[in-house]
Amino acid sequence: MFDRWYGRRLAAALGKPFVHLVFGARQTGKSTLIRSLLPASSTIVDLSSPAERSQHLASPADFVRLCEALPAGRSVFVDEVQTVPSIFDAVQHLYDRDKRRLRFVLCGSSARKLRATGANLLPGRSFLHRLFPLTLVERPAPVPAGESARLPVELPTLPAMPQDARLFPAADLEERLAYGDLPGVVTAAAEDRAELLRAYATVYLEEEIRREALVKDWGAFVRFLRLAAAESGKLVNYAAVSREAGISQPTVKSHYQLLEDMFVGFRAQAYTNSVRKNLLSTPKFVFFDLGVRHAAAGLRPSADIVAVDPGSFIEQWVGIELWKRLQYLREGALHHLRTKDGAEIDWVVEHRGKIIPIEVKWTERPTAADARHLVTLCEEKPRQAPHGYVVCRCSRPLRLHERVTALPWWAL
Repeated sequence: MFDRWYGRRLAAALGKPFVHLVFGARQTGKSTLIRSLLPASSTIVDLSSPAERSQHLASPADFVRLCEALPAGRSVFVDEVQTVPSIFDAVQHLYDRDKRRLRFVLCGSSARKLRATGANLLPGRSFLHRLFPLTLVERPAPVPAGESARLPVELPTLPAMPQDARLFPAADLEERLAYGDLPGVVTAAAEDRAELLRAYATVYLEEEIRREALVKDWGAFVRFLRLAAAESGKLVNYAAVSREAGISQPTVKSHYQLLEDMFVGFRAQAYTNSVRKNLLSTPKFVFFDLGVRHAAAGLRPSADIVAVDPGSFIEQWVGIELWKRLQYLREGALHHLRTKDGAEIDWVVEHRGKIIPIEVKWTERPTAADARHLVTLCEEKPRQAPHGYVVCRCSRPLRLHERVTALPWWAL
């Protein structure tokens, strides 16, 4: 059992007399973490089991009767709660009768059905938690001996894990780019990781989507999924995806929303608060994990894939890492910037009143030329954007310009 960064925060929150909603993609470790924090005597309703799910769908009142028979002080953990939305109404009924008699923890891996049915998410009665794949504080990087990095402007950073925390095994950059950061994948034997990711991209997505009747034409969705995965990290081109997948643009947009609702991807909106008038407003769409991205694109995750397009993959990995931190911190936003004449900044972080522009390069020897677009934005907004970074594979931080530092990926 390894420790998760969010574990201590969740443990502290569970002691408060509210209903706790825990959402996140499959295999991010939600159920494992929750079970480790709840008492062994807790009552578990596992709706991923077809028999248990069918029972509660057929007879919604059974959940209320089950809880009424439990002794006071018992914890009730409902897994895959989105499959039976009526559970939320039942929990509200029980909670409103006596807020302290039972402690409810509801866990889900999709918000689509809840959104479609207008499910009651217990406003005013619940805490919402999110769990993501591993971050650098949970799965450390092999830092060169004697090296450290002090940043002119702090990037969004998660507080360090306690000294006695059991961290996941350290990994180099190529391993992260090839297999991603899902807990169950990084702790599996190396020879099993590709197969686990392939199963995730096919079995899980097919099971989740078909079970909830979210897509009418499965073949068209599979074509869309491969295209969306192949284009991960790029500007979304709805017309091109529509043409290649053979589906309408409204359907393409609906499918992208479905991936977001299932927590397997996110949009980075364009940064438009700039003096330049020719900015593009198209968002980027990024899969939440590179290993899943490779498998969803129909590829077998391996180091060979990384060698094909390392620049794109390190750019996505940096964006994913920053996005996870911002989501955990619940402050700030992740953007990108591109002009119609081709000037581009890979990531623009809004955090605590500052703008932090970030370029990502595969190079080990960054130059001032890599920083030119960062310098332009920093000079446009000297107070908001005092400093930018080129994240790359250099061995130690390097000053490229008075406003730009090259940063090793491990020091992100």
